[in-house]
Amino acid sequence: MLYKLSCDVTLFPNPEKAPEELDGLIAYGGDLLPDRLLHAYAKGIYPWYSNNSPILWWSPNPRCVLFKENFRIPKTIRKELKNSSFSVSMNTNFTQVITSCAKTNKKNRSDTWITKDMIHAYINLHKLGFAHSVEVWNEKKSLIGGLYGVALGKAFFGESMFHTESNASKAALVWLAEKLWELDFQFIDCQMKTEHILRYGANLIPRSQFIKLLSKIIPTKNFLQIKII
Repeated sequence: MLYKLSCDVTLFPNPEKAPEELDGLIAYGGDLLPDRLLHAYAKGIYPWYSNNSPILWWSPNPRCVLFKENFRIPKTIRKELKNSSFSVSMNTNFTQVITSCAKTNKKNRSDTWITKDMIHAYINLHKLGFAHSVEVWNEKKSLIGGLYGVALGKAFFGESMFHTESNASKAALVWLAEKLWELDFQFIDCQMKTEHILRYGANLIPRSQFIKLLSKIIPTKNFLQIKII
């Protein structure tokens, strides 16, 4: 049985009670206000839905996580990036990055989960200092790749990436990971497993373990606004 969210933005069901047959879907409804989104991330929950459905909230089991100590850059990718002429920045054009991610997702589907409401919600999180973007530029100073996600405590929750030129999204991921490790972040949440992210050393861990990790590094009452640039 799915949980319908109440008006209280702090209340979410225990992810461990998510029906196994629903692949981590635990709740529906509510809104995308900053407080609700931050409370969701702190509990290992994130929104994912399309224009034709209510807001759906997920906490998959197992969880795909990239830990600092396991991070590696595959030799082929390291070589490709070394021979590239990309330049990388952070938080210089969040809006263009998230809208580009939405367009990329829509190419592969009839619809995109990065709806207009989602774009607006994450732009608000960016303005508050919680959502961040990485931009990759070519020699002509055109945006050719990037990613965005949410930083909370010492965890970074990756949301989506895009590229219009080969290796641009790889450059964004490597740059972000190395930046986060310098700042003592513990891990990057990749949500669901992909063969691509596993190449960088990501692991599948039980949802219960993931939630315990979050409880140790994210404050439950006063969220810390992490400035990572």
